[in-house]
Amino acid sequence: MARHGERWRAPYACDPAASRGRLVPEPDSPTRSAFQRDRDRIIHSTAFRRLTHKTQVFVWHEGDHFRTRLTHTIEVGQIARALARSLGLDEDLAEAIALSHDLGHTPFGHTGEDALQDLMAPFGGFDHNAQALRIVTRLERRYAFFDGLNLAFETLEGLVKHNGPLLDAAGVPTGSYRTGGVPGAILDFDAAMPLGLDRHAPAEAQAAAIADDIAYDAHDIDDGLRAGILEAEELREVPFLAGLLDEIEAVAPGLEPARRVHELSRRVITRLVEDALAESGRRLAALAPAGPDAIREAGAPVVAFSPAMAEAERAIKGHLFPRLYRHPRVMAVRRDADAVIRELFGRFVADPAALPSEWRAGLDPADPARLARRVADYIAGMTDRYAVTEHRRLFPTTPDLRIV
Repeated sequence: MARHGERWRAPYACDPAASRGRLVPEPDSPTRSAFQRDRDRIIHSTAFRRLTHKTQVFVWHEGDHFRTRLTHTIEVGQIARALARSLGLDEDLAEAIALSHDLGHTPFGHTGEDALQDLMAPFGGFDHNAQALRIVTRLERRYAFFDGLNLAFETLEGLVKHNGPLLDAAGVPTGSYRTGGVPGAILDFDAAMPLGLDRHAPAEAQAAAIADDIAYDAHDIDDGLRAGILEAEELREVPFLAGLLDEIEAVAPGLEPARRVHELSRRVITRLVEDALAESGRRLAALAPAGPDAIREAGAPVVAFSPAMAEAERAIKGHLFPRLYRHPRVMAVRRDADAVIRELFGRFVADPAALPSEWRAGLDPADPARLARRVADYIAGMTDRYAVTEHRRLFPTTPDLRIV
């Protein structure tokens, strides 16, 4: 009989009954699996609520219909859960990882992260993935007997490694950490609860990672078209998108623009999901993993796009980067947002008394690294509008962060 009403799992799925546990031991819940409990803790966290007013591409007051970090996260969670269900994975774990993956993002999207990366370079750097780990293991203060959310090992493992191993077999940093090294927050936690940084995450985390790509591609096209920054005919430069636009015209000629945008977005999601399921099914059949450890040791992702679709997905991102993320109207706002973050950081470091009292507690003026990290934690947790409010409190003029 399935526990807690859970669905059937494949042998290679993570089983919450066999979880490696939590850093601080807790009694099991009588009504929820370990992964259901993690998902619920993430949803009820302060950091999760703040995502509603954090930028995806367009700042919060551009319009009610544009994505925020919260709506993006919900979309990722839905796609991750659908992938997990079809592949026989633990849906709750996939959803928990999806819902936590952006908790460490700053206000103003990647602009804020880029600014904090630069400002924190002398003090150990800043990385949104490491910041998410800090949030769920240290910064959230909700429970009587531990800091953070005390999530299960598998959820934390997926949060840290959903984009792949952080170290190679020789212990050398890989991917985005090849140059700057693995962030200290991750290494410190790994020393207390080893996460296997040189191995892949289980398939549930891989499902969350590819769901992130799918959601990004679809909703950034949707938001860009609705904002008038992208033009539908320009999207035909990407053969995959041209084919979808031709399909829409064939079945619904002359469709009004708003419906056409939605139809394109949903077809992008459908095709990417269907391809990921087919390719993942092939990889899992070839590997025939007896359990999640076989997936961790596989040496390559098991949840992935086919080579042809991976190329198409890269083409979508390659098209969007200069035309949407680097569009002059967007870049003008990014420059102003960058200034807001830098000015706030400089002011709080120079004058810690400007921080709220709870953020000043325990600071040592003779420890600049600790002060800088405290300021980075404070700023990273801000919503877009709170960052603007704080800037207005501390400076005589504040930019109007609006795309015009």
